[in-house]
This record gives sequence, structure tokens and C-alpha cells, in this order.
Amino acid sequence: MIEKFYVSDLTRIKVNFIMVTVEMKGVYMMELIASFSVDHTAIIPGIFISRQDKVENGIVTTYDIRLKRPNKEPAIDVAAMHTLEHIIATFLRNEPDWKDEIIYWGPMGCLTGFYLILKGSRQPNEIYELILRAFQSVENAESVPGATPENCGHYLMHNLGMAKWYAGEFSDYLTLNSKNPDIFHYPKTERLITDDKKHFYDS
Repeated sequence: MIEKFYVSDLTRIKVNFIMVTVEMKGVYMMELIASFSVDHTAIIPGIFISRQDKVENGIVTTYDIRLKRPNKEPAIDVAAMHTLEHIIATFLRNEPDWKDEIIYWGPMGCLTGFYLILKGSRQPNEIYELILRAFQSVENAESVPGATPENCGHYLMHNLGMAKWYAGEFSDYLTLNSKNPDIFHYPKTERLITDDKKHFYDS
């Protein structure tokens, strides 16, 4: 049995980015979002489904494109991350067979990977070739698209050389592990359920 606790004056507290609404009678905790339910101590670089959402005309899928092992490898250099974002977004939006399927490409706040949102419901191995070619396009890039004050909110914060290095590292990793199913499935964190059927968060 996990005892409830009470807070007399506060109305809200925020712990590790999980918002907890505090009422005078007790505590109501919001459901953990999908990306926070991943066991980050066990995740490896790869291509994973983060979540799927129903929309009016079908399903959209959010993919976790993970380049680094969280909390075990150094995060990606922020300027290089910015450059990877620009080059790969440009590649995806111009790829003839995929451009109409792309909804979003952007970096994770933890700087260990990217999120890709696509129309439809595809397994990670079905977008393997697309992701591989996207990172290979960085290796072949000679400049950073959109890196001007008119086109970018921080146009000086780019590092093409480092972006090429990270892209090459990930491309080689994907190539070497193309037959490894572990790069397409990540573990989930099991959460304790209290007697009153609420999730308990140790944070």
C-alpha cells in the first residue's frame, strides 16, 4: 500500500518534467507519456516506434531515431545536432517517394536522437532504408541548407564537420546492424500500480 500525501498551500509542483496537479484533498498524477515509459537504461541506438495516434484520416506514427545510448554516451554536440536537423529535414522533404508522407523531423531535447513523424503505420524496419539514406546525405553535404539569418533562428550555431562525423557513425552502425532486431524494438518501463489503480512514479 502506498500512502497518499497532502500539500497544504501548493497548487502545482513539477518533478523531472512530469506535471503533478496537487489538490487540497490529495494528489492527482497525470499519465506518463509514451516517450517517458521507455527504459532509458536499456535503450540502444536504432529506429523505434515511439507512439501512434489516430487522426481524422488515419494514423500517424512517431518514430524514435536514436543515435546515442542515453546517459551512457555523450549527447550530440548541439551545433552538430542543429546541422543534422537542417540537412535531414531538407532531404526528407525533397525525397520523391516520401516527401508527401513526412509530417515532422526534429531533435530530442536530450540530444541523443530525433523524432520523425510520418503518415500511416509502418514498422521501423520499413523505414530503415529511408533513414540510412537520410544520414548518408549528411556525409555528402557540402553546405547547410537554410543557414542564413532570413531562414534560421540561430544560423551561426552549425557545425557541418561534426554533423558529418555523427552521420557517418550512425550510418555505419545501421549498416552493421541491419539484421539485428534489437535496433527496431525498445524496452518499456514497468510502472507500479497502487491499490487504488493509479500509477506510481518514483520521480
